[in-house]
Amino acid sequence: MRTHFLFPVFVLLLAAEERSVNPTFLRTNLSRVPAAASAFTTPGCRVFPVFGEGTSHAGVARGVARFARLAVEANGSCAPVTLGAEEQSWFVLSGAGSVNGKKLSKGDFAYIPARSRIELSAAASGLELLQQGYRVPEGRHGSSELQIASSGEVKKQVVGNHPPTTLYQLLIGGTNSTRDRIAAGAVLTSLFIMEIVPGGTNFPHNHDREEEVYVLLEGEGQMVAGGGSDGVEGKFPANAGDAYFYRLNTTVGFYNTGKSTARILAARSLYPFGNR
Repeated sequence: MRTHFLFPVFVLLLAAEERSVNPTFLRTNLSRVPAAASAFTTPGCRVFPVFGEGTSHAGVARGVARFARLAVEANGSCAPVTLGAEEQSWFVLSGAGSVNGKKLSKGDFAYIPARSRIELSAAASGLELLQQGYRVPEGRHGSSELQIASSGEVKKQVVGNHPPTTLYQLLIGGTNSTRDRIAAGAVLTSLFIMEIVPGGTNFPHNHDREEEVYVLLEGEGQMVAGGGSDGVEGKFPANAGDAYFYRLNTTVGFYNTGKSTARILAARSLYPFGNR
């Protein structure tokens, strides 16, 4: 009789060992991400996929189609691309250039409508930007206009119940937003910059309807990822260039343990997809 019971137990153990579980968050550093072929790629335009399309863990993100760093050489250009049902937000890290004839400079951010044709080129300084794409389901509509603004012109403010040690610049929100510089997103609910002073925090928290990406642009500290409401279990040393992807309901936050102000670029987007 024991033989009859041992066999199914053995099979169940094997199945348990082979079962894959999607992580609740992903993390890397922009400097460690290799270039990969993309629809934008040319000899003068390289794409470094961080999360989503082009990575080995693309299936973890659901609403976020891609998050990548694009580097365009001096006077170079990317291959023209026509988007499908995917809106995008961009943030210019360095250099200058243009998209569809509209100028881009360091610190600029852009909303790219779904189904747009994109022609991106760099000036003599070269161009580096962060690109994030969001899948837009049938029946949802964002702005049909390509829009660009400068983060330097967006006011810094305390938001909601967050502590005054963190100042927010609200860059892009949904089409019904009344507080963001650009109100355009169908799925993108908030693209923003946080400035956190030494010793400050934005408090660990979670979002039950949205995926989120954090990129530490400047500074250092402890990034919170998946450690409960107090963040104690999930603190990771963080340095400039560190990037995190969070599934919905994953604890997210940051503590500035360094000696200078930390700046984080963050984006939240609907997890497929709900109503607002």
